Amino acid sequence: MDGVTLSAISLGILVALLSVGVPIAFCFSGALLFMSIVGEVSMKGMMLWGLQQILSPALLCIPLFIFAGALMSDSGIAKRLLEFVDIFVGRVKGGLGYVATVSSAIIGAISGSAFTGVAATGNILIPEMEKRGYPRPFATALVTVSSILGVLIPPSTPMIIFGWVTGTSVLACFLSTVGPGLLTVSIFCAINRFMVRKYPLVMLAPITKQEKRRQILTKGWSALPALLMPVIILGGIYGGAMTPTEAAAAAVIYSIPVGFFVYKGLSVKSFYDVSKNAAVSTGTIMVMIMCSMMLSQTYVVLRVPQHIVEVVFGLTQNKFVILLMINLILLFVGMIVNDATGIILVAPLLLPLTQAIGMNPIHYAAMFVTNMAIGSVTPPYASLLYLGMRIGKVEFMEILPPVGMLLLGYVPVMLLTTYWPTLSLWLPGLLGYL
Repeated sequence: MDGVTLSAISLGILVALLSVGVPIAFCFSGALLFMSIVGEVSMKGMMLWGLQQILSPALLCIPLFIFAGALMSDSGIAKRLLEFVDIFVGRVKGGLGYVATVSSAIIGAISGSAFTGVAATGNILIPEMEKRGYPRPFATALVTVSSILGVLIPPSTPMIIFGWVTGTSVLACFLSTVGPGLLTVSIFCAINRFMVRKYPLVMLAPITKQEKRRQILTKGWSALPALLMPVIILGGIYGGAMTPTEAAAAAVIYSIPVGFFVYKGLSVKSFYDVSKNAAVSTGTIMVMIMCSMMLSQTYVVLRVPQHIVEVVFGLTQNKFVILLMINLILLFVGMIVNDATGIILVAPLLLPLTQAIGMNPIHYAAMFVTNMAIGSVTPPYASLLYLGMRIGKVEFMEILPPVGMLLLGYVPVMLLTTYWPTLSLWLPGLLGYL
Protein backbone atom coordinates (compact mmCIF):
# COMPACT_ATOMS: atom_id res chain seq x y z
CA MET A 1 0.00 0.00 0.00
CA ASP A 2 1.16 3.56 -0.66
CA GLY A 3 1.73 6.14 2.08
CA VAL A 4 -1.58 7.96 1.56
CA THR A 5 -3.61 4.75 1.89
CA LEU A 6 -1.71 3.70 4.99
CA SER A 7 -2.20 7.13 6.55
CA ALA A 8 -5.93 7.11 5.75
CA ILE A 9 -6.35 3.68 7.38
CA SER A 10 -4.38 4.75 10.46
CA LEU A 11 -6.59 7.84 10.80
CA GLY A 12 -9.64 5.60 10.46
CA ILE A 13 -8.33 3.40 13.28
CA LEU A 14 -7.70 6.50 15.41
CA VAL A 15 -11.23 7.87 14.84
CA ALA A 16 -12.84 4.48 15.46
CA LEU A 17 -11.02 4.04 18.76
CA LEU A 18 -11.83 7.60 19.84
CA SER A 19 -15.51 7.14 18.98
CA VAL A 20 -15.90 4.11 21.28
CA GLY A 21 -14.28 5.89 24.25
CA VAL A 22 -10.84 4.27 24.31
CA PRO A 23 -8.33 6.40 26.32
CA ILE A 24 -6.60 8.77 23.95
CA ALA A 25 -3.06 7.41 24.47
CA PHE A 26 -4.25 3.92 23.50
CA CYS A 27 -6.05 5.36 20.45
CA PHE A 28 -2.77 6.71 19.13
CA SER A 29 -0.97 3.52 20.13
CA GLY A 30 -3.36 1.53 17.94
CA ALA A 31 -2.75 3.79 14.94
CA LEU A 32 1.02 3.76 15.55
CA LEU A 33 1.05 -0.04 15.90
CA PHE A 34 -0.66 -0.34 12.51
CA MET A 35 1.89 1.99 10.91
CA SER A 36 4.71 0.00 12.50
CA ILE A 37 3.47 -3.41 11.34
CA VAL A 38 1.99 -2.61 7.93
CA GLY A 39 3.84 0.59 7.07
CA GLU A 40 7.18 -0.67 8.36
CA VAL A 41 7.81 2.58 10.28
CA SER A 42 10.42 2.21 13.05
CA MET A 43 8.63 2.77 16.35
CA LYS A 44 11.94 2.91 18.21
CA GLY A 45 13.04 5.79 16.03
CA MET A 46 9.64 7.47 16.37
CA MET A 47 9.70 7.17 20.19
CA LEU A 48 13.19 8.64 20.44
CA TRP A 49 12.18 11.46 18.11
CA GLY A 50 8.93 12.08 20.03
CA LEU A 51 10.75 12.20 23.36
CA GLN A 52 13.20 14.71 21.95
CA GLN A 53 10.35 16.91 20.73
CA ILE A 54 8.36 16.78 23.96
CA LEU A 55 11.39 18.08 25.90
CA SER A 56 11.33 21.32 23.92
CA PRO A 57 11.46 24.41 26.22
CA ALA A 58 8.79 26.01 24.02
CA LEU A 59 6.21 23.61 25.48
CA LEU A 60 6.92 24.57 29.08
CA CYS A 61 4.40 27.42 28.90
CA ILE A 62 1.52 24.94 28.36
CA PRO A 63 1.54 23.41 31.88
CA LEU A 64 2.19 26.87 33.33
CA PHE A 65 -0.84 28.40 31.58
CA ILE A 66 -2.94 25.39 32.65
CA PHE A 67 -1.86 25.96 36.26
CA ALA A 68 -2.52 29.71 36.03
CA GLY A 69 -5.99 29.10 34.62
CA ALA A 70 -6.82 26.62 37.37
CA LEU A 71 -5.64 29.04 40.05
CA MET A 72 -7.71 31.81 38.51
CA SER A 73 -10.87 29.67 38.62
CA ASP A 74 -10.59 29.00 42.36
CA SER A 75 -8.99 32.21 43.61
CA GLY A 76 -11.90 34.63 43.11
CA ILE A 77 -10.27 36.47 40.20
CA ALA A 78 -13.06 35.53 37.77
CA LYS A 79 -15.75 36.61 40.24
CA ARG A 80 -14.22 40.10 40.63
CA LEU A 81 -13.96 40.50 36.87
CA LEU A 82 -17.64 39.62 36.42
CA GLU A 83 -18.75 42.03 39.15
CA PHE A 84 -16.77 44.88 37.61
CA VAL A 85 -18.05 44.35 34.05
CA ASP A 86 -21.63 44.02 35.39
CA ILE A 87 -21.52 47.64 36.64
CA PHE A 88 -21.52 48.92 33.06
CA VAL A 89 -24.08 46.60 31.44
CA GLY A 90 -26.02 45.05 34.32
CA ARG A 91 -28.88 47.51 33.87
CA VAL A 92 -29.01 47.17 30.09
CA LYS A 93 -31.44 44.63 28.66
CA GLY A 94 -29.36 41.58 27.87
CA GLY A 95 -26.50 42.98 29.93
CA LEU A 96 -25.54 39.68 31.54
CA GLY A 97 -25.19 38.17 28.08
CA TYR A 98 -22.68 40.90 27.22
CA VAL A 99 -20.91 40.16 30.52
CA ALA A 100 -20.62 36.47 29.57
CA THR A 101 -19.07 37.24 26.19
CA VAL A 102 -16.71 40.03 27.26
CA SER A 103 -15.59 38.16 30.39
CA SER A 104 -14.70 35.13 28.26
CA ALA A 105 -12.45 37.37 26.16
CA ILE A 106 -10.74 38.81 29.26
CA ILE A 107 -10.30 35.37 30.84
CA GLY A 108 -8.88 34.13 27.53
CA ALA A 109 -6.26 36.87 27.80
CA ILE A 110 -5.26 35.42 31.17
CA SER A 111 -5.46 31.66 30.81
CA GLY A 112 -5.14 30.84 27.09
CA SER A 113 -7.82 28.17 27.44
CA ALA A 114 -11.48 27.81 26.49
CA PHE A 115 -12.11 25.37 29.36
CA THR A 116 -10.99 27.88 31.99
CA GLY A 117 -13.57 30.36 30.74
CA VAL A 118 -16.59 28.11 31.17
CA ALA A 119 -15.22 26.56 34.39
CA ALA A 120 -14.47 29.95 35.95
CA THR A 121 -17.66 31.78 34.96
CA GLY A 122 -20.30 29.09 34.44
CA ASN A 123 -21.09 28.41 38.10
CA ILE A 124 -21.42 32.15 38.74
CA LEU A 125 -23.10 33.45 35.60
CA ILE A 126 -25.56 30.72 34.59
CA PRO A 127 -27.59 30.74 37.86
CA GLU A 128 -27.56 34.55 37.90
CA MET A 129 -28.72 34.75 34.28
CA GLU A 130 -31.56 32.32 35.03
CA LYS A 131 -32.52 34.40 38.07
CA ARG A 132 -32.79 37.48 35.82
CA GLY A 133 -35.07 35.77 33.29
CA TYR A 134 -32.77 34.01 30.81
CA PRO A 135 -33.81 30.46 29.91
CA ARG A 136 -31.19 28.18 31.43
CA PRO A 137 -30.38 26.43 28.11
CA PHE A 138 -29.67 29.75 26.37
CA ALA A 139 -27.62 31.03 29.31
CA THR A 140 -25.57 27.83 29.31
CA ALA A 141 -25.12 27.93 25.54
CA LEU A 142 -23.95 31.57 25.55
CA VAL A 143 -21.45 31.06 28.38
CA THR A 144 -20.15 27.84 26.82
CA VAL A 145 -19.80 28.97 23.21
CA SER A 146 -18.34 32.35 24.26
CA SER A 147 -15.57 30.44 26.01
CA ILE A 148 -14.00 29.60 22.64
CA LEU A 149 -12.67 33.17 22.86
CA GLY A 150 -10.06 31.67 25.18
CA VAL A 151 -8.57 30.08 22.05
CA LEU A 152 -8.80 33.25 19.92
CA ILE A 153 -7.69 35.94 22.38
CA PRO A 154 -3.93 35.77 23.12
CA PRO A 155 -2.14 34.08 24.73
CA SER A 156 -3.64 30.93 23.25
CA THR A 157 -2.38 27.44 24.11
CA PRO A 158 -3.40 25.99 20.70
CA MET A 159 -1.45 28.80 19.00
CA ILE A 160 1.65 27.90 21.01
CA ILE A 161 1.35 24.33 19.70
CA PHE A 162 0.68 25.56 16.14
CA GLY A 163 3.74 27.80 16.13
CA TRP A 164 5.85 25.00 17.55
CA VAL A 165 4.86 22.29 15.04
CA THR A 166 4.97 24.57 11.97
CA GLY A 167 8.00 26.70 12.87
CA THR A 168 5.91 29.89 12.77
CA SER A 169 6.42 32.87 15.11
CA VAL A 170 4.26 32.21 18.18
CA LEU A 171 3.91 35.94 18.91
CA ALA A 172 2.67 36.64 15.37
CA CYS A 173 0.28 33.68 15.66
CA PHE A 174 -1.08 35.13 18.91
CA LEU A 175 -1.87 38.44 17.20
CA SER A 176 -3.44 36.86 14.11
CA THR A 177 -6.66 35.84 15.90
CA VAL A 178 -7.26 39.14 17.74
CA GLY A 179 -9.29 40.46 14.77
CA PRO A 180 -11.43 37.28 14.49
CA GLY A 181 -11.77 37.27 18.28
CA LEU A 182 -13.10 40.84 18.46
CA LEU A 183 -15.46 40.11 15.56
CA THR A 184 -16.73 37.05 17.46
CA VAL A 185 -17.39 39.17 20.55
CA SER A 186 -19.43 41.63 18.45
CA ILE A 187 -21.47 38.91 16.74
CA PHE A 188 -22.24 37.01 19.95
CA CYS A 189 -23.31 40.26 21.65
CA ALA A 190 -25.60 41.01 18.67
CA ILE A 191 -27.13 37.51 18.84
CA ASN A 192 -27.68 37.95 22.58
CA ARG A 193 -29.38 41.32 21.96
CA PHE A 194 -31.64 39.74 19.34
CA MET A 195 -32.59 36.76 21.51
CA VAL A 196 -33.38 38.65 24.72
CA ARG A 197 -36.19 40.61 23.06
CA LYS A 198 -38.57 37.71 23.71
CA TYR A 199 -37.44 36.94 27.27
CA PRO A 200 -39.10 38.53 30.34
CA LEU A 201 -35.83 39.73 31.84
CA VAL A 202 -35.64 41.13 35.35
CA MET A 203 -33.68 44.37 35.28
CA LEU A 204 -31.65 45.71 38.17
CA ALA A 205 -33.05 48.83 39.81
CA PRO A 206 -31.73 52.06 38.28
CA ILE A 207 -29.03 53.90 40.19
CA THR A 208 -27.89 57.50 40.13
CA LYS A 209 -24.75 58.59 38.30
CA GLN A 210 -23.17 59.30 41.65
CA GLU A 211 -23.87 55.76 42.86
CA LYS A 212 -22.56 54.31 39.60
CA ARG A 213 -19.33 56.27 39.96
CA ARG A 214 -19.02 55.01 43.53
CA GLN A 215 -19.48 51.39 42.41
CA ILE A 216 -16.96 51.85 39.60
CA LEU A 217 -14.41 53.07 42.13
CA THR A 218 -15.10 50.42 44.79
CA LYS A 219 -15.52 47.41 42.51
CA GLY A 220 -12.84 48.68 40.16
CA TRP A 221 -10.42 48.79 43.06
CA SER A 222 -11.48 45.28 44.09
CA ALA A 223 -11.04 44.03 40.51
CA LEU A 224 -7.72 45.82 39.94
CA PRO A 225 -5.51 42.82 40.82
CA ALA A 226 -7.55 40.69 38.40
CA LEU A 227 -7.45 43.32 35.65
CA LEU A 228 -3.69 43.59 36.00
CA MET A 229 -3.20 39.94 35.00
CA PRO A 230 -3.81 40.35 31.24
CA VAL A 231 -1.80 43.59 31.34
CA ILE A 232 1.16 41.79 32.90
CA ILE A 233 0.94 38.80 30.56
CA LEU A 234 0.31 40.59 27.26
CA GLY A 235 2.37 43.65 28.13
CA GLY A 236 5.28 41.45 29.13
CA ILE A 237 5.12 39.38 25.96
CA TYR A 238 4.65 42.16 23.42
CA GLY A 239 6.77 44.65 25.31
CA GLY A 240 9.68 42.26 24.85
CA ALA A 241 10.25 41.84 28.58
CA MET A 242 9.13 38.20 28.70
CA THR A 243 8.81 35.18 26.46
CA PRO A 244 5.42 33.37 26.47
CA THR A 245 6.92 30.80 28.86
CA GLU A 246 8.16 33.49 31.24
CA ALA A 247 4.77 35.26 31.03
CA ALA A 248 3.01 32.00 31.93
CA ALA A 249 5.34 31.59 34.93
CA ALA A 250 4.66 35.19 35.95
CA ALA A 251 0.91 34.51 35.76
CA VAL A 252 1.28 31.56 38.15
CA ILE A 253 3.49 33.49 40.57
CA TYR A 254 1.07 36.45 40.50
CA SER A 255 -2.06 34.29 40.97
CA ILE A 256 -0.86 32.58 44.14
CA PRO A 257 -0.55 35.62 46.47
CA VAL A 258 -3.64 37.23 44.89
CA GLY A 259 -5.66 34.07 45.53
CA PHE A 260 -4.35 33.57 49.09
CA PHE A 261 -4.03 37.08 50.48
CA VAL A 262 -6.06 39.49 48.30
CA TYR A 263 -9.22 37.61 47.33
CA LYS A 264 -8.70 34.79 49.86
CA GLY A 265 -10.33 32.25 47.55
CA LEU A 266 -7.44 29.84 47.94
CA SER A 267 -6.69 27.73 51.00
CA VAL A 268 -3.94 25.20 51.58
CA LYS A 269 -6.37 22.37 50.72
CA SER A 270 -7.82 24.03 47.60
CA PHE A 271 -4.31 24.95 46.42
CA TYR A 272 -3.28 21.31 46.76
CA ASP A 273 -6.38 20.19 44.83
CA VAL A 274 -5.81 22.79 42.10
CA SER A 275 -2.15 21.78 41.79
CA LYS A 276 -3.02 18.08 41.59
CA ASN A 277 -5.73 18.62 38.96
CA ALA A 278 -3.45 20.86 36.89
CA ALA A 279 -0.69 18.23 37.08
CA VAL A 280 -3.06 15.48 35.92
CA SER A 281 -4.31 17.65 33.04
CA THR A 282 -0.74 18.53 32.07
CA GLY A 283 0.34 14.89 32.10
CA THR A 284 -2.60 13.88 29.93
CA ILE A 285 -1.98 16.68 27.45
CA MET A 286 1.76 16.08 27.17
CA VAL A 287 1.30 12.33 26.57
CA MET A 288 -1.28 13.18 23.92
CA ILE A 289 1.08 15.70 22.29
CA MET A 290 3.90 13.18 22.16
CA CYS A 291 1.69 10.46 20.64
CA SER A 292 0.21 12.95 18.16
CA MET A 293 3.67 14.11 17.13
CA MET A 294 4.82 10.54 16.56
CA LEU A 295 1.83 9.71 14.36
CA SER A 296 2.18 13.00 12.47
CA GLN A 297 5.87 12.30 11.85
CA THR A 298 5.05 8.92 10.31
CA TYR A 299 2.95 10.78 7.72
CA VAL A 300 5.88 13.09 6.98
CA VAL A 301 8.20 10.09 6.55
CA LEU A 302 5.72 8.61 4.08
CA ARG A 303 5.58 11.94 2.15
CA VAL A 304 1.85 12.38 2.74
CA PRO A 305 2.00 16.24 2.59
CA GLN A 306 3.48 16.09 -0.92
CA HIS A 307 0.80 13.61 -2.00
CA ILE A 308 -1.93 15.93 -0.65
CA VAL A 309 -0.59 18.83 -2.74
CA GLU A 310 -0.50 16.64 -5.86
CA VAL A 311 -4.04 15.31 -5.32
CA VAL A 312 -5.59 18.72 -4.61
CA PHE A 313 -3.83 20.39 -7.55
CA GLY A 314 -5.00 17.50 -9.70
CA LEU A 315 -8.59 18.38 -8.80
CA THR A 316 -8.37 22.18 -8.97
CA GLN A 317 -5.90 25.06 -8.86
CA ASN A 318 -8.54 27.61 -7.93
CA LYS A 319 -7.38 29.23 -4.66
CA PHE A 320 -10.96 29.98 -3.54
CA VAL A 321 -11.97 26.33 -3.90
CA ILE A 322 -8.79 25.04 -2.25
CA LEU A 323 -9.37 27.30 0.78
CA LEU A 324 -12.95 26.02 0.99
CA MET A 325 -11.66 22.43 0.93
CA ILE A 326 -9.17 23.21 3.71
CA ASN A 327 -11.95 24.74 5.81
CA LEU A 328 -14.12 21.64 5.40
CA ILE A 329 -11.20 19.40 6.39
CA LEU A 330 -10.49 21.49 9.50
CA LEU A 331 -14.15 21.53 10.52
CA PHE A 332 -14.30 17.75 10.21
CA VAL A 333 -11.07 17.29 12.17
CA GLY A 334 -12.28 19.67 14.90
CA MET A 335 -15.48 17.63 15.25
CA ILE A 336 -13.64 14.38 15.99
CA VAL A 337 -10.49 15.33 17.97
CA ASN A 338 -9.44 18.11 20.34
CA ASP A 339 -7.64 21.20 19.08
CA ALA A 340 -4.14 20.18 20.20
CA THR A 341 -4.41 16.79 18.49
CA GLY A 342 -5.88 18.33 15.35
CA ILE A 343 -3.12 20.92 15.13
CA ILE A 344 -0.31 18.41 15.57
CA LEU A 345 -1.79 15.90 13.11
CA VAL A 346 -3.07 18.19 10.37
CA ALA A 347 -1.18 21.52 10.47
CA PRO A 348 2.10 20.09 9.12
CA LEU A 349 0.23 18.03 6.51
CA LEU A 350 -1.61 21.02 5.02
CA LEU A 351 1.27 23.50 5.38
CA PRO A 352 2.87 22.62 1.99
CA LEU A 353 -0.53 23.03 0.31
CA THR A 354 -1.03 26.52 1.79
CA GLN A 355 2.52 27.44 0.75
CA ALA A 356 1.81 26.22 -2.78
CA ILE A 357 -1.14 28.63 -3.11
CA GLY A 358 0.90 31.52 -1.68
CA MET A 359 -0.86 31.76 1.67
CA ASN A 360 0.91 33.72 4.41
CA PRO A 361 1.78 31.30 7.27
CA ILE A 362 0.34 33.73 9.85
CA HIS A 363 -2.91 33.84 7.87
CA TYR A 364 -2.84 30.03 7.81
CA ALA A 365 -2.47 29.99 11.61
CA ALA A 366 -5.51 32.25 12.06
CA MET A 367 -7.66 30.23 9.64
CA PHE A 368 -6.59 26.94 11.22
CA VAL A 369 -7.26 27.88 14.85
CA THR A 370 -10.47 29.77 14.05
CA ASN A 371 -11.84 26.60 12.48
CA MET A 372 -10.54 24.27 15.17
CA ALA A 373 -11.98 26.42 17.97
CA ILE A 374 -15.53 25.63 16.96
CA GLY A 375 -14.86 21.89 17.06
CA SER A 376 -14.87 21.95 20.87
CA VAL A 377 -18.61 22.79 20.84
CA THR A 378 -19.57 20.74 17.76
CA PRO A 379 -20.56 17.08 18.25
CA PRO A 380 -19.44 14.36 18.31
CA TYR A 381 -16.21 15.55 20.05
CA ALA A 382 -17.63 18.73 21.65
CA SER A 383 -15.71 18.43 24.95
CA LEU A 384 -16.35 22.09 25.84
CA LEU A 385 -20.06 21.68 25.12
CA TYR A 386 -20.31 18.64 27.40
CA LEU A 387 -18.49 20.52 30.17
CA GLY A 388 -20.89 23.45 29.78
CA MET A 389 -23.89 21.11 29.92
CA ARG A 390 -22.57 19.58 33.13
CA ILE A 391 -21.97 22.98 34.75
CA GLY A 392 -25.29 24.39 33.52
CA LYS A 393 -27.22 21.18 34.34
CA VAL A 394 -29.04 21.06 31.01
CA GLU A 395 -29.70 18.23 28.56
CA PHE A 396 -28.22 17.94 25.09
CA MET A 397 -31.50 18.49 23.22
CA GLU A 398 -32.23 21.58 25.35
CA ILE A 399 -28.93 23.29 24.61
CA LEU A 400 -28.73 22.29 20.94
CA PRO A 401 -31.01 25.06 19.43
CA PRO A 402 -29.25 28.05 21.08
CA VAL A 403 -25.82 26.52 20.40
CA GLY A 404 -26.84 26.09 16.75
CA MET A 405 -27.78 29.77 16.49
CA LEU A 406 -24.47 30.88 18.01
CA LEU A 407 -22.52 28.55 15.70
CA LEU A 408 -24.41 29.99 12.75
CA GLY A 409 -23.24 33.43 13.86
CA TYR A 410 -19.67 32.12 13.97
CA VAL A 411 -19.72 31.10 10.28
CA PRO A 412 -19.03 34.68 9.03
CA VAL A 413 -15.97 34.80 11.35
CA MET A 414 -14.55 31.65 9.73
CA LEU A 415 -15.29 32.85 6.20
CA LEU A 416 -13.88 36.34 6.74
CA THR A 417 -10.77 34.93 8.38
CA THR A 418 -10.28 32.62 5.40
CA TYR A 419 -11.01 34.97 2.50
CA TRP A 420 -10.07 38.38 3.95
CA PRO A 421 -6.41 38.08 5.08
CA THR A 422 -6.36 41.64 6.42
CA LEU A 423 -8.58 40.58 9.33
CA SER A 424 -5.81 38.38 10.71
CA LEU A 425 -2.72 40.15 9.34
CA TRP A 426 -3.33 43.82 10.16
CA LEU A 427 -2.27 43.61 13.82
CA PRO A 428 0.87 41.44 13.29
CA GLY A 429 1.83 43.83 10.46
CA LEU A 430 1.14 46.90 12.60
CA LEU A 431 3.44 45.61 15.36
CA GLY A 432 6.16 44.54 12.95
CA TYR A 433 5.76 40.76 13.07
CA LEU A 434 5.33 40.31 9.30
